[in-house]
Amino acid sequence: MHVTRVRYWILAILLFLYLAGVLILSAVTLHEPRNSGNGKSDRVQQYSRIKNYEYGIPGLRPPLRRSKIQWCSELKYMDPPKPPVALVSFPGSGNTWLRYLLQQATGYFTGSIYKDYGLLKNGFPAEYVSNGSVLVVKTHEWGQDARKIFSKAVLLVRAPGAAIQAEFNRQSGGHIGFASPDRYKRTKGKYWQQFVTDKLESWKQTNLDWLYNFTGPTHVIFYEQLVDNLEHTLKSIIEFLDISVDASLFRCAIERKEGIYRRKRRVLNFDPYTEDMKKKLEDVQQKVYEAIYNFATPSKR
Repeated sequence: MHVTRVRYWILAILLFLYLAGVLILSAVTLHEPRNSGNGKSDRVQQYSRIKNYEYGIPGLRPPLRRSKIQWCSELKYMDPPKPPVALVSFPGSGNTWLRYLLQQATGYFTGSIYKDYGLLKNGFPAEYVSNGSVLVVKTHEWGQDARKIFSKAVLLVRAPGAAIQAEFNRQSGGHIGFASPDRYKRTKGKYWQQFVTDKLESWKQTNLDWLYNFTGPTHVIFYEQLVDNLEHTLKSIIEFLDISVDASLFRCAIERKEGIYRRKRRVLNFDPYTEDMKKKLEDVQQKVYEAIYNFATPSKR
């Protein structure tokens, strides 16, 4: 009886040690940084903390996931990679829609400095890839650290009133959802008023910083141009990116232009912008647009 009990305890101890070893190995595997193929680990990149960046390294390539989107061709990485190109915009300006259009028209993945799991699972498997293995890299950031790794930039600008409201909708209802009317009236409208004030300043800073301080080639387009003259505007972006595109692939992209990430139009039964808000929006928009037009004038570039 005593021998049986000893054997039981020995087996129990061995089983415990085995399970502990499995758990430890699993933890090491799960938390070990990915290797990018150059002996360095891929780290979570916050632009304020980026120290070194090596152009042309494929970096993190997440496995492909099923997408609800029907693509014109099988998407692929840039091979060989090129110096990274920024796709810059203030949130709510149509960045995700433009990424979708570029992927349809070129067949190349687009990346992002962010890791949006909704986008990662539905159409953007290279989300969070921020190097030259993707066609363009989405960013809403501004400042020296945000700009320094990019060789070129596409600056997508949308009128501040529409962009701010689109961002308010995104924060409340996701990429294609909407904020409820009650959200605008939260804290007697003070929440919305402060949101507009803060985001208008951010809209101005984002656009002017990239316009004035980015030293690489910059292609500025307006969201409204994409909507009103999609074919011409999309071609101009692809030419700026120096990518050859098959004519049938481009036609397919135009035919499937809507995708699933363009928010449908919804009309509120009230105007969320007061006259004072409208005046501030107009003043800031005029200042930024004037800077853009001056930038586009050959004699001043």
